[in-house]
Amino acid sequence: MRQDVDSDKHPYLVTLGERVRSLRARRGLSRKAAAARARVSERHWANLETGVGNASILVLLQVAKALQCSLVTLLEEAPEAGILRRQHIALIGLRGAGKSTLGQRLAQELGYVFVELSRVIENLAGCSISEIHGLYGPEAYRRYERRALEDCLAQYPHVVMATPGGLVSEESTFNMMLAQCFTIWLQATPEDHMARVLAQGDTRPMSASTEAMQDLRRILSSRSPFYAKADLHFDTSLQPLEESFQALKKAWAAQN
Repeated sequence: MRQDVDSDKHPYLVTLGERVRSLRARRGLSRKAAAARARVSERHWANLETGVGNASILVLLQVAKALQCSLVTLLEEAPEAGILRRQHIALIGLRGAGKSTLGQRLAQELGYVFVELSRVIENLAGCSISEIHGLYGPEAYRRYERRALEDCLAQYPHVVMATPGGLVSEESTFNMMLAQCFTIWLQATPEDHMARVLAQGDTRPMSASTEAMQDLRRILSSRSPFYAKADLHFDTSLQPLEESFQALKKAWAAQN
């Protein structure tokens, strides 16, 4: 009997329901919380996710707003949506994970443009990241960060982006990235993070602080639940650059 009911569902409604469920999961929302945001009943939301019933365009607009995505993202055909997301690759993780080095190699391999989102932020603001924080504060920085992401998505049909480690802390910006980009979390041990930053000539993590490693572990622990929402998790620890890149290329190919 259940099989007969499922066979009566329109394939597009089933696909739409799966997309709504996936986006809700990415936002970390329960059905109850998502329905409350959209101002629809929890039962109505459940029907939408299971492909039962035909929601009006106004209800779908409310659902899109609750999931912090565009109506186009919600309604577009799944295969096309997947292809578009794979044209925008976002590397996330803490400094020292290999986002710039591996990102450049991956972009070259795929024939994509490589972008350091931090450099785009500085170009938009006309000053350095530290100056943005010092002169205008963290809220202004987050606005520049979002503008930089929006500009890159609009400007480049195919791009690999190395993103700032703290971008995941701004919910709306991170959700936009998850919806429009194929995200890869480059992971590493705290020791590797620290060693690589120091190897780049940046001694700030250790300056005047005997608790730098403890702070690094705390930051990694607090951000890991957000990083974990990425489409692909890839560990760069204890591997030479070339081996890491070949393994990343293989992992990426397996997703396509």
